[in-house]
Amino acid sequence: MNEIDVLTVGIPSETIHNWGWFLALGIGLMLLGIAAIIRSVKATVISMSFFGWLLLIAAGIETAQAFLVGKWAGFFLHLLAAVLFGVTGVLFVRKPVISAEAATLFMAMFFLIAGLFQLVSSLAIHLPGWGWYTLDGTITFVLGILLLAEWPVSGLWAIGLFVGLDLVFYGWAWIALALHLHRM
Repeated sequence: MNEIDVLTVGIPSETIHNWGWFLALGIGLMLLGIAAIIRSVKATVISMSFFGWLLLIAAGIETAQAFLVGKWAGFFLHLLAAVLFGVTGVLFVRKPVISAEAATLFMAMFFLIAGLFQLVSSLAIHLPGWGWYTLDGTITFVLGILLLAEWPVSGLWAIGLFVGLDLVFYGWAWIALALHLHRM
């Protein structure tokens, strides 16, 4: 049992035939990501507003869930979650800039703690590839320091920049898939 069995996945011919749509999706996502990076402040505000609306929708679903399940022990937990989602959603929609600053502060603290943890644990436990974990922990920790050093100004651009970078890499993944399908 020392060998790893390779799982072969069959790709439907329709998927291979429509590789161009995957390529178009990837290019579109990359262009959208580049626009978000260039206009990171606007992308931050739009992202916070969008997330606020998602929270408001979640509040409605939680409220409906609380009343649909009837009288059971989870009623008040669903109702509490609905109130928390609703209040947070309203704050995100009405005050997206302040919400972005608060979210960026939480992100900076998360990056500091997660980066430090990954850095220390990779140095303490030398697993295979520990150098990559050390590098990743260091980058994450430094990113947290940079966000915190520029806070609250970093709250205006950081989320939009991160969303833009994510869209660029996600688009690149779709382009890579499309090119692989085209070669098949």
